[in-house]
Amino acid sequence: MSSSRHRLSGLPALAALLAVAGCSSSDDGAAAAVPRPDAAVAKLCRNLDAKLPRTVDGQRRSDPRPASALTAGWGSPVIILRCGVPRPPKMIDPKVAEGSDPDAVAGAVNGVDWLMERQGGGGYRFTTANREAYVEVSVPAVRDSATVLVALAPAVQKAIPEGIAD
Repeated sequence: MSSSRHRLSGLPALAALLAVAGCSSSDDGAAAAVPRPDAAVAKLCRNLDAKLPRTVDGQRRSDPRPASALTAGWGSPVIILRCGVPRPPKMIDPKVAEGSDPDAVAGAVNGVDWLMERQGGGGYRFTTANREAYVEVSVPAVRDSATVLVALAPAVQKAIPEGIAD
């Protein structure tokens, strides 16, 4: 399988990604579907869980139900992280790479590549790219997406090696 298939090319400047994201949104509930990755990815995700910060965007960690090392949460409305999710279909959509899909933008924050997808209610979902596991972060409209991604980038860099997840 070619790694270029999964590469996000022509990443726009960090400023463009964050300007589009502004403040963001997701499900305000305290529940999250637990991903079901293979054993190798689950191990990476458990490593990530151990490295995640206690606070994000000024919000204390408060994990969603059901309890799992593959999910994490902060605040209310909750910022949700899920590790080991499947590759988003838009990640290989040529319109995203060309920058012509207004609902999906590729960019990098502090050394971590992300696909940003607009969600209902003014929110955004970010999914890592070019890492051995896909990490998804849903950010509520009342939270600052830039602050969230900056806070999570060091843990992702340490726990999830660069590479192609599938």
